[in-house]
Amino acid sequence: MSKKTPQAFLQSQRQMPDRVPVEARRDGDWHELYGRFGETEAKTQASRCLDCGNPYCSWGCPLHNFIPQWLELAREGRVHEAAALCHETNPLPEICGRVCPQDRLCEGSCTLNDGFGAVTIGAVEKYIVDKALSEGWTPDLSHAPATGKRVAVVGAGPAGLACADRLARAGVQAVVFDRYEQIGGLLQFGIPSFKLEKTVIAERRRVLEGMGVQFRLGVEIGRDVSLDALLAEFDAVFLGLGSYRYTDGHLPGQDLRHVLPALPFLVQNGRIVVGENDAVGRPIAGWEDRVELPDLRGKRVVVLGGGDTGMDCVRSAVRLGAAEVSCVYRRDEASMPGSAREVANAREEGVRFLFQRAPLALLDDGAGNVRAVRVAETRLGDPDARGRRRPEQVPGSEIDLDADIVLIAFGFQPDPPAWLTAHGVSLHDDGRIRITPAPPPHHPARFDPDNPVYPYQTANPRLFAGGDGVRGADLVVTAVQEGRDAAGSIVRYFQAESVSS
Repeated sequence: MSKKTPQAFLQSQRQMPDRVPVEARRDGDWHELYGRFGETEAKTQASRCLDCGNPYCSWGCPLHNFIPQWLELAREGRVHEAAALCHETNPLPEICGRVCPQDRLCEGSCTLNDGFGAVTIGAVEKYIVDKALSEGWTPDLSHAPATGKRVAVVGAGPAGLACADRLARAGVQAVVFDRYEQIGGLLQFGIPSFKLEKTVIAERRRVLEGMGVQFRLGVEIGRDVSLDALLAEFDAVFLGLGSYRYTDGHLPGQDLRHVLPALPFLVQNGRIVVGENDAVGRPIAGWEDRVELPDLRGKRVVVLGGGDTGMDCVRSAVRLGAAEVSCVYRRDEASMPGSAREVANAREEGVRFLFQRAPLALLDDGAGNVRAVRVAETRLGDPDARGRRRPEQVPGSEIDLDADIVLIAFGFQPDPPAWLTAHGVSLHDDGRIRITPAPPPHHPARFDPDNPVYPYQTANPRLFAGGDGVRGADLVVTAVQEGRDAAGSIVRYFQAESVSS
């Protein structure tokens, strides 16, 4: 092992793993865009870390990962120790290493992100965990004797998986229910394989099952099993319900043929890519109607929306052989909510971006098919309640964009099941589950045994919730953070119960 030098960031430039060539992507290659670092590359990139006294990268991560510490372990070749430290804060590190918008979070906060090039944190995290798991490393649960407690986790998305991981580490039996046939939620069915290979999720399932987590898949709560039955069988329930209801823009003509919401498009295509030939006839959570994918080969595809889901749609359309793919977004590029890296990849793959254009209507070809999208130019006005400048339509600027297929990617909202309120769970007006809020970051609430407060607890004391069903559609990493922290609250709730009894 070589000695670390303070000038390593000058001696070695920032480097990302090799990528699938653009020609292959346009020709239908669905493999992960970014490859894996080898040992030499990972050590070189990890050595660029300055080990700042105040690690901005850690503060920029919702999970507050011990990034400088596991970068140093990787540089020293102590990969199993690095993997263990990654898991101290992140139950799904190899997934976050792939799908997090590092350019907005840890790498965007890196001290070197000022001209020298941020440390390639995400790719090193991916290297650490992939290598450790391939060498047989598994989480050490020897310090977690069984407590006899059992928790039902509803939803096998990132929040539910993170919660199950932390419960297992605390000696609590976690049983995860999900209405889909595979674990992962939108990790499995919403995020395309070119961002997250599905073998990665299968490996995480193997790890979780090795930790004692059980999965009951293809089971919908409220249809196959009642919440009453869960409360009778388990000591507590965690609700990681996600956000599956798409934001309806109420555009005239959105019921025309070949106009699809983003989620059914991504789910069905994701099933087909992994070889599930019966995908078309199988249900999609939250969608009762059968969804058939139109053939995109040689077609003009317009995607409405500029978030990460929109980028998943445009980049999928490229791989499906579309002749022309356009993304319409009502604000400017700097205001896009998605990862700038994803926008750059989409642009490299040939996607055309139309910024400051607001969709007004979808136009009929006279036979019930979409033929065009009518849009108007916008200018940015005063900030809204969230501080984002409102797009205002420019009068007389309407034009029609030819389109054979339109994908609507305006985002997702929670779609709470009716059985929630019947069990005392209260909701916000937009359908988000109300919970006891967590204390402000770095200012944990002082625990009062006479008046205990458990973050992520709903109005029903045995029901906890976290993730997109609580905060609305957000990043994978924030769902992981909430699932992780909710598990901690559940464990403290059990401990207080034991003391009081």
